[in-house]
Amino acid sequence: MEFASDNTSGTAPEIMAALNAVNVGYAPSYGTDPVMDRVRDMIREIFEAPGAEVFLVNNGTTANALSIAAYCQPWGGIYCHETAHVQVDECGAPEFFVGGGKMIPVRGANGKMTPETLKTALDATPQGDVHSVQRGVLTLTNTTEAGTVYSVAELVALCAIAKSYDLPVHLDGARFANAVVSTNASPAEMSWKAGVDVLSFGGTKNGCMGVEAVVLFDPAKAWEFQLRRKRGGHLFSKHRYLSAQMEAYLKDGLWLRLARVANEKAAALEATLLSVPGASLMFPREANMIFANMPRSTHRRAMAAGAHYYLWPHWVTLDGPEDEPASARFVCSWSTTDADIDALAKVMRGRD
Repeated sequence: MEFASDNTSGTAPEIMAALNAVNVGYAPSYGTDPVMDRVRDMIREIFEAPGAEVFLVNNGTTANALSIAAYCQPWGGIYCHETAHVQVDECGAPEFFVGGGKMIPVRGANGKMTPETLKTALDATPQGDVHSVQRGVLTLTNTTEAGTVYSVAELVALCAIAKSYDLPVHLDGARFANAVVSTNASPAEMSWKAGVDVLSFGGTKNGCMGVEAVVLFDPAKAWEFQLRRKRGGHLFSKHRYLSAQMEAYLKDGLWLRLARVANEKAAALEATLLSVPGASLMFPREANMIFANMPRSTHRRAMAAGAHYYLWPHWVTLDGPEDEPASARFVCSWSTTDADIDALAKVMRGRD
C-alpha cells in the first residue's frame, strides 16, 4: 500500500535493461556518448523542435534551478505559484543558482495561477527603480503541486501575459508526461507552441532511475547552460547512464504508457477514497495525485495496517479528535497495482 510518492517506485524494466546494456564496454564521457546523440534527436522529434538543445541532469531541482538561472538576472523576480515546488521544496536552489533572485509567489486556486493573479503580481513589482527587484522570469508547473493540470489554453494565456511584460517562461515538467496524457495535447502544444522557452522534462517520477532533460527551445542559451551545469557540479562524467535511461524512456512512447498507468490508477484510487465515510477531495484529480480529507480515525487505521502516504501540508498531524478531518496526499505511479488500491480500501473502510 505505497502511495507516498512516485519517487518511491522502482525503475521500469525497460529502463533497467537499457542501463545494463550500456554498462558493457567503454563510452565517451560528459555527454559526448552516441546514445546522447540519439536522445537529442528523439526529443527534437517528439517536441517538433528541430533547433532545440537538450541537456541531461540527474534530478528535478537541478533542472529547475539551472534553467531558471539561465534566464534570470541576480536582481530578477521569479514569478511562481505560491505552492510551486521551486517555492516550497527546493531549499532556495533557484535563488542560489541565479546568484540572488527573489521568488515572488502568485496566488490561484487548485495550484494554478491565472492571468489575472499573474498580472497583479507583475504590476506590483516596480520597474526602473534601483531599490526594487526587477521582473525576471515566469515559472509554471505542469502537472501542478496540487495534482491539477494546466490546459493548453491556460498555458497560452499565461505565457501571453509573460511575453507582454518581456518575461521568458520556464516550465517545471517533473510530471510533464502525466499532464500530456491528461490533456491529450501534444508535447509541442504543451510547451514551446504555448510560449515556453525552457522545459524541465521529467523522467525520475515516471519510471526512470534518476534523469531529467532540460529542453532549451532557444538554442542561443545552450552555451550558458552548459557552463552553469558544469560550474554547478552537475555535469556527469559517466553520462551514458543518464543517456541510456532517457533513450529507453522515450523509445516507442514508453514515457506516455507509464504515465497513463499512473493516471488510470489514480482515477481508480479516487473512486476508492470517495467511498470512505467522511472523505472529500481538496482539489480536482487530473493526473496521478489525489489530495483528500478524511477522519483521523481512518488515517490511523490505514497507517497502522501499513499504508504509506503523507499527511499534507507538512504541519498536519494525527493528533486530534477521531472524527475530525485531516488532509493527506496520495500518489500513484507506473507500478501501482489494483491490489494496492483494494488493500487500502479494505483497511480504510474498516474491513481489514
